[in-house]
Amino acid sequence: MRVLLCPDSFKGSVSSVEVTCAIAQGLREAGIEGIVGKPLADGGEGTLEVFHHNRGGEYLSFSVMGPWGEEVEARLLLWEDTALVEMAQAAGLLLVPPEKRNPRFTTTYGVGELLAKALTLGVRRVILTVGGSVTTDGGMGALQALGVRFLDEEGQELFGIGDNLLRIASLDYAQMILKPREVEFLIACDVENPLYGEEGAAWVYAPQKGASREEVRYLDEGLRHYATMIRRYTGVVVDDLPGGGAGGGVAAGLYAFWGGRIISGGALFLEEFGIEEEVAQAHWVITGEGRVDAQTRWGKLVWQVQALCARYGKPLVVIGGQVDEEAYSLFPENVALFALTSYPAQSEGNFAETQTVLRHFARSLGRIFRGGERIYVGAHSVSLPPAGDRSGSRTV
Repeated sequence: MRVLLCPDSFKGSVSSVEVTCAIAQGLREAGIEGIVGKPLADGGEGTLEVFHHNRGGEYLSFSVMGPWGEEVEARLLLWEDTALVEMAQAAGLLLVPPEKRNPRFTTTYGVGELLAKALTLGVRRVILTVGGSVTTDGGMGALQALGVRFLDEEGQELFGIGDNLLRIASLDYAQMILKPREVEFLIACDVENPLYGEEGAAWVYAPQKGASREEVRYLDEGLRHYATMIRRYTGVVVDDLPGGGAGGGVAAGLYAFWGGRIISGGALFLEEFGIEEEVAQAHWVITGEGRVDAQTRWGKLVWQVQALCARYGKPLVVIGGQVDEEAYSLFPENVALFALTSYPAQSEGNFAETQTVLRHFARSLGRIFRGGERIYVGAHSVSLPPAGDRSGSRTV
């Protein structure tokens, strides 16, 4: 039997690599062999770890500016002729405690520093993975780190934060670090939101980063003005750029000055990791994410895996940390959908034992795969194991 494990992360709880390891352990305890682990990521936090797990490469660490102007240690991944830069390493939500989050005052400056470092490595391709950011500065900070100067009406340089977007009166990019023409630049994300407007970076995502309604309105006005200034000084139109609002607008800003292509992070990594070929060879496929709901079908990794399984007629098990009731009607008949919890999570702490629960669930699932002991699995949830039997492990 060949079982493919290709989950996304359970955000706020465990990484996709940890999820894969926990499920693999449970299946092995049930006697299942032929397990293939291919953890997935869509560009948010943990993407470097997933890529390294699947394809290898060399981690390189640098001291860069963090979201609040502090110094942070951030990594990029060098793999063959590609430098993989994860935005969340320098401007991630998890770098800022909840009580300090406010996208008016956080910056992507460190992201620009990482991109500049990537160019010094002599690579032929730079991939910036965009997701999990705590910023809404339109990439102003990243561009400032790359040498673009944003000036106010008095000619004073502005620091690259969302609060300053509306104050930009002119800009100067004569000293910008140029991306060599032969270097391919990809911006990997899995949203299609524009830079501003009702579906833009501020209105849709800034509240999740700590912005009040008034701050959201101010940021949206700033991003609208920012697009106007970019168009005036570069001739590049980013107003309706699909995906331009990703990462608080960093996709639009970098696209305007560095060009490149905005692509689906999920699709990119499914291809890079050979997921379609693995699905074709598997007898069963197991995937999952922290929350399965109506949004899952809009380009989420779980839905993309489901589409591949449907194409090849493979049975799929989807495990969600939480599963909204409406989600059960979304999937076709070849999909079994299970939730680890049957109640809304009140805090990240509810997933503290996720790995242990996954392990026990996978062991039970493995028995079903083998056609062995018949066990009952609830229609909408899987119960926690007995308190005395929670000795989970991270070993694959």
